Parts: sequence; C-alpha cells; structure tokens
Amino acid sequence: MQGILTKKQIIEYMENGSLRFSPEPDTLQIQLHSVDLRLGFSFMIPKSWEMTERGREAFLIDYTDDRKRFDVIELEKGQFFDILPREALIVSSLEEVCLPRDIMAVLYPRSSVNRRGLAVDLSGIVDAGYEGRLLIPVQNNTNSQVIRVYPGERFCQLVFYPLSSEAEDKKSRWYKKDIIVGRLNELHKEEEEMILHGNIKDLKSKYSIVNLDKGE
Repeated sequence: MQGILTKKQIIEYMENGSLRFSPEPDTLQIQLHSVDLRLGFSFMIPKSWEMTERGREAFLIDYTDDRKRFDVIELEKGQFFDILPREALIVSSLEEVCLPRDIMAVLYPRSSVNRRGLAVDLSGIVDAGYEGRLLIPVQNNTNSQVIRVYPGERFCQLVFYPLSSEAEDKKSRWYKKDIIVGRLNELHKEEEEMILHGNIKDLKSKYSIVNLDKGE
C-alpha cells in the first residue's frame, strides 16, 4: 500500500469519475488529505427489550443474532437529534460513496466532533470497490450533557489509500445494501456453526490460507 491521497489527487480521481460521491462534496468538505462526510438523516437506536410470546424479553445480543434490534428514526428537513448522556447509537453518512478498485479508505472522526463529548470511533476500512452510504457508531461520553446534532453537519472524514494493484472484483456484503439493516450474517454459515460449537481448530484447518492456491 502506498501513501495517503492528497487534496489534488482526490480531486483528480473525482474529476475522472473513478471516485464518486452522491451528493457531491462541496468545497468545505475537501481537506488537505481527506474528505469530510456530512451527517445523514438516519439514526439507529439500539433496543433494550422486545415483546415475544413469552413476555417482555430483554435483548441479549448473541453472535448470530439477526433480529431487528434497532429503532430507526428518519429525520425530516430542519429537524435535529438529541443524543442523551451515555447513549450509544449508529448514524448514517449523508453521502453515498463509490470507490474504485485501486483505492481503499479509512473512516476517522473529526476532532471538533470528539471535543463536544461525542465518541466517533475509528470505524474501520471501506473496501476498494465499495458503493453505498456508511454507518458511523457514535456515543455521548458525557454523564449529564445532551449533545444536539444536525443532519448536514460535517461529522467524520475519509482518508484514501491507493493500492499497489487493483483489488479483485469481489463485492462487499454491504454493496448497495440497505445499511439500516444494521447486521448481515456471515457469508459462510459454516464459519458461524464452527464458532458456536467451539471448533476453532477445525475452522482454521478447513480455511487454511494454503487452500487459496486451490481456489477454495
């Protein structure tokens, strides 16, 4: 992997259409070596319980839990969202991003947001070739202060890393998916089963890296 893309290189990728955003970033979003993303209108609040046939049942989040465990709030134009003290939730980016296969990105917090008491964690890698909105975990770290956020404010930043060669054309599980789902099952159901039964040794053996040469 090579160095980080600079502002000039980011603009070149955007101008030739290989790096795309919708809506397109404005001049306030393009930084020296990153692009600020704006806060979207979708907010996912974790549920603590649900009604089942057995009664009011607390959520116990298991590895394979695929229940709809979020209340989804969609704001309208002009509305804000108050994040309560110690509350953790997931928000979406305003922009859909589309990366070429020779660039990956990493989502970082903006320091100005963190200084307000919000923890916008390093959210992980955005795969080369990914297309769609991004989910951003957020927590109000204060014990007594409500933090008000507004859709459209610059909230986090993408840093881009060119790859030494194009990644294979293998779509992310989240490619053009509804990100409000919150969780997708693992691609390999057998992996989940092996983990649930503690068969880690068998898992490592079956999916050993030596099998890559065999196309497995």
